Amino acid sequence: MKKLNGKIVDEEEKKVVETYSNGVGVGFPQSHQNLVVGYALTVKKETSFLKPNFRGLARTKGIKFVCIDVNRPLSDQGPFDVVLHKDYRHKHPEVTVLDPPDAIQHLRNRKSMLQDVVDLNLSDCHGKVGVPRQIVVTKDPSSIPSEVTKAGLKLPLVAKPLLVDGTAKSHKLFVAYDQLSLAKLEPPLVLQEFVNHGGIVFKVYIVGESITVVRRFSLPNHGKRDLSKVAGMYPVPRVSSYLSSADDADLDPSIAEHPPRPLLEKLATELRRRLGLRLFNIDMIREHGTRDVFYVIDINYFPGANIATKGFSFLLLTKWFSSYLSKCSIKLGMLH
Repeated sequence: MKKLNGKIVDEEEKKVVETYSNGVGVGFPQSHQNLVVGYALTVKKETSFLKPNFRGLARTKGIKFVCIDVNRPLSDQGPFDVVLHKDYRHKHPEVTVLDPPDAIQHLRNRKSMLQDVVDLNLSDCHGKVGVPRQIVVTKDPSSIPSEVTKAGLKLPLVAKPLLVDGTAKSHKLFVAYDQLSLAKLEPPLVLQEFVNHGGIVFKVYIVGESITVVRRFSLPNHGKRDLSKVAGMYPVPRVSSYLSSADDADLDPSIAEHPPRPLLEKLATELRRRLGLRLFNIDMIREHGTRDVFYVIDINYFPGANIATKGFSFLLLTKWFSSYLSKCSIKLGMLH
């Protein structure tokens, strides 16, 4: 391991950085256009997303990523063609903001993030898409068992923190198998009915108009006999881990088959419009024993690097940015 520009990198990354810094794009023609993308990301997100090979590939396409100094006025920095995560649209309407912070905020709440799916009417799309029955609990945990009974929810229930703020705690999920364990949960949270789905979740990545689907292992089905033997509350492993990939596993075709493409295209189009976002992913499951009944259980903003290694490539993002660059050039030409 060595230091490069103040950051620790391994020898492989160092070679990639040097290769692209010298203007050598392996297999990619150099671009004479320039698109400056300003970004204000957390250290974790910057490390996972803006890897050296992605920066280098983007550079060959005329795309440059510039870190925004959050301690300085944004108007003193740039100029930027595209901004990631920071809103200065009011003073610079010619700049596309990816994505508007107010739209991103919509996904920070697990109640509001799924409301747009509830409101959808995807008829004649080779399938049905819904949301598992759920309730939001914000008060005393001792009231949770009665709230669950009142809502008519059936055990087991998946407990998720209401707010998604990027912390490890906001991604800690639990499965509660009995009434007693419900009172041990910590509000505010969302309680979602567990839907048997064959132990597979489909992570659907939306990048502009592109759609990429990756299979992940998930929780196994729960039968009535199983539930009679299980009690308490158990943590749920994060299925976003690249180690849980199910793309190469030998699975029953009825479980492994991806959701129909027409259904995904319609869903992506509607959610792009309703959410006002271009970079996000949907966690979908197929109800076990059916072929065309699906549920959206989560919507996450801005795919991280762990998915870039399995089915989702830096090339896809670079291609999309390049496509936007062409549109920017046309737009700027019209303004002049």
